[in-house]
Amino acid sequence: MHTFDSFECAIQRMAPSCEHCGCRIIGHGVEANGHWYCCAHCARSQGVTEIVDRVGAGVR
Repeated sequence: MHTFDSFECAIQRMAPSCEHCGCRIIGHGVEANGHWYCCAHCARSQGVTEIVDRVGAGVR
């Protein structure tokens, strides 16, 4: 369990980084071939042609 004194500290410690630009992914981001990107633009910049948006993945 982690305890943080601010939301920003929690983001720095726990949020994944975009594999193209390196920014922290806050929100859903996009997944392609097991890699995470902050947006479709970054995914396409890495040569990804098929993008999977994980929004609603847990909703049935």
